[in-house]
Amino acid sequence: MRIATWNINSVRLRLDLLLRLIDEQKPDVICLQETKTVDETFPLAPLAERGYVHTLIHGMKGYNGVAILSLKPISGECVQHWCEKQDCRHAIAHVGGIEIHSVYIPSGGDIPDPDVNVKFQHKLRFLDEMTAWWSAERAADRPMVVVGDFNIAPLEHDVWSHKQMMDVVSHTPVEIERLNAMQRSIGWVDAVRHFVPDDQKLYTWWSYRAKDWTAANRGRRLDHIWVTQPLAGSLRGQQVLRDARGWEPKPSDHVPVLVDLDV
Repeated sequence: MRIATWNINSVRLRLDLLLRLIDEQKPDVICLQETKTVDETFPLAPLAERGYVHTLIHGMKGYNGVAILSLKPISGECVQHWCEKQDCRHAIAHVGGIEIHSVYIPSGGDIPDPDVNVKFQHKLRFLDEMTAWWSAERAADRPMVVVGDFNIAPLEHDVWSHKQMMDVVSHTPVEIERLNAMQRSIGWVDAVRHFVPDDQKLYTWWSYRAKDWTAANRGRRLDHIWVTQPLAGSLRGQQVLRDARGWEPKPSDHVPVLVDLDV
């Protein structure tokens, strides 16, 4: 099973790029974040033409939105809400005996202080609630995959400069602590770092603000795929499609991340 995750930053605006991903990589399951459209206007027809007739769409107008698209039948479709908001950040579906979660964790704004920045406060609360939920509602021996834009680059080499980024939202110690706690909650395995050593630079996001993102290469690894222990031995490979950051005509600032499971 090949699973792809991508913060597409508007599925309607970048439909051609999604179809390119499908044609080149042929994932069995695609999880999207920031689809930015209500369910009624999600472009299902061209996806169905390529075999993705099994879908869970959970979107809203102009913001957020997550989706799970599958070549194989899905079941148990549901959504989860956090922080007393219904802002379309977490979709759940079962595919081939695996429970798959597509998650979009809040970005947290610009100021890493929950006392003065409600967006950062929301992000930390979101992480705390999700961490508690995993432990209370899901068993560590359940075959599960959680993917998405976590908006946190936890490791030193998940950012272009660990020293300069420590006070920047996405790489602050308090966020990393929260994400590590969530990973420990039921023993999640970082599927990409399973193959890529921690001392190697690895990014999935490059800012639109850089005139030449390739030359600057000031990236961050914000997009993740985790699996529970029962699936760790099934991991067969990973890809971070760096070239997709330059796909025309209008690339997302995130790139697709894929893992292969032998299931």
